[in-house]
Order: sequence, then structure tokens, then C-alpha cells
Amino acid sequence: MLTPVSPAGSALRFSGHESFACRYAWLPKAYRGLKGDPAIFTDEPRAMVEMGLGKNMVRSLRFWAEVMGLATPSRTRGLELTDFAHEIFGTDGLDPFLEDQRTLWLLHWKLAARNEGALFAWRFLFSQWPYPEFTRSEALAAFVRESEKLGFSHSPVTLGQHLDVFLHSYQAGRAGQVALEDSLDGPLVELDLIQPVGERKGEKGRFETVYAFRREAKPEISPTLFDYCVQDFWQCFHPNEASLTLREVALAPCSPGQVFKLPEDDIRGRLEAMSGKRSRPFSYQPSAVQGMLFRTDTPVALNAVYEQDLIDA
Repeated sequence: MLTPVSPAGSALRFSGHESFACRYAWLPKAYRGLKGDPAIFTDEPRAMVEMGLGKNMVRSLRFWAEVMGLATPSRTRGLELTDFAHEIFGTDGLDPFLEDQRTLWLLHWKLAARNEGALFAWRFLFSQWPYPEFTRSEALAAFVRESEKLGFSHSPVTLGQHLDVFLHSYQAGRAGQVALEDSLDGPLVELDLIQPVGERKGEKGRFETVYAFRREAKPEISPTLFDYCVQDFWQCFHPNEASLTLREVALAPCSPGQVFKLPEDDIRGRLEAMSGKRSRPFSYQPSAVQGMLFRTDTPVALNAVYEQDLIDA
């Protein structure tokens, strides 16, 4: 039986994004602003001028900077940039303009595999939704049931806004039907992780878009990126465990298999592929019953994720 992920509904977040999905230009902008002044978001009028955003967008940007792993609340005032933020967006950073798809997968990982302060839509749809596809009304009805089950009293409007932000994070905007700022796609759209696959009638008789998770092997998730995320999953959700099972890596909530929607056969192949060109944060022992991972003393550094393709070339 899989170990459940942390839990309590109080750790989940349903709002804070101000109904805006993250934009491509926002995270580099947040990094520059926070590097210049960690308290910039506490002075909204100044932040609006310096970042060229409206008040609600400034608040949304602060939210996305936190949940995508760029910043954490400071003990004194404002936000403190993380090591992850400095390595990606800093001077001579690994990918300061979000031009490398590996960075986009890492940002998706940061969102969907959060432990503390997890986003409800990401946790529920990537780690708990039991079907390969969904419509908006189906997901919203499930949101209402799950929210009530967890002891919340969110209105369908609040939950619907949260769901729409989730969808807009992975689906391209429709030009001409929304305001210009709302039509700008976010970085995660490029992953093509959630795809429209048709339409079907909902309970009210209206046709709705059917969305499906792209559950297939994804070679663009490089071997070292995969290992880095296995390592992160282990540290966040099983810090005191010396071993993990293949099943946990493939199927547990917030696992690489669930967050990246990778088939179990692909997970097994990745774990069995021991390349002498790189060290791994774990060893893998295959078995006809249940493969096992064991910790090693060779953690994967973030910069190694970006060196992998060069090494293998």
C-alpha cells in the first residue's frame, strides 16, 4: 500500500494567484525585483511601477514566485530568494530567460510536487484524479466534493477560478476571445502535458472540451532531470527512508511518475538504465516482484541537470 502524502487540508492552497496564470516574463522579473529589494512586494505601488504590472498581477507574481520555488518568506521582511532561483536566473544562470525545456519541467515539478503549501488543483489532478481524462465540469464537481471532504467551505466560484488557472497554465489562450494580457501563454503550455482530445456532453447537455494527460514516455525529461526529481521526492516525502519501491516512484502522490505522467514501464527502464557517464543519488535493484531503490552518497546537483545532454552528445 502506498504511503499517503502529508495531509491535512490546511496545508493546501486554493487561492493567491488572483485568477492569473503565470506568464513567461514574470519569473525573471520577480527574480530581478527581489534581488534588488527583498521587500519589493510589500510596497505594491512601487512594485507596480518597477515591474510594469497592475496591483492584482503584482500579487499574483508574488504568489507564483513562491509556489514555483523562487522565493520563501523571510524571517525579517519580504521574500528571500532560494538557491534554485539564483542558480537558474542569476548572473551566468543556467537558464535566466526560460529557453530550456528542462527548466519548464522543473517549474512544473515545483508546482505539482509541493509538500508544504501545495496547490489544491495540482495535487488533486496530478496525484489523485483516477482517470486519464476529464472535462471542466467533471473536475469542478470533484473539487467541490473533495473540498467539503477536507472540511473547507469554498464556493463553486472560488473552486472554478482555481481550476481555470490550472487549465490556463497548461493550455494556450484563445486569441480574440480574451483580453491581450490574458491571452499570453505561460511557460508550462510548452510542455503539452494536458491536451484537448475532443468533446462530450456534460450533465447540462452542453458540449465540453475533454482534456487528457499526455501519459507516455517523455525523452525530453533527461535521465539526470529524472534522477534529480526522484531525489527531491525522496527528500520531501520520505526523508527518513533508506529505500523506496519502484511502485512509490511510479504511482505515489507527488511522485515523478504521477507528476510527469510517465508509464510504469518507462519508470522501470529509467531506473534500470545505469550509465557509467553519470553518478546517481540511488542504486536500483530490479526484481520480478518489486524493484527497490537505495540511497547513495552521490546527490545530483542542479547544474548537472543541464550538463547531461552535453555529456551524452
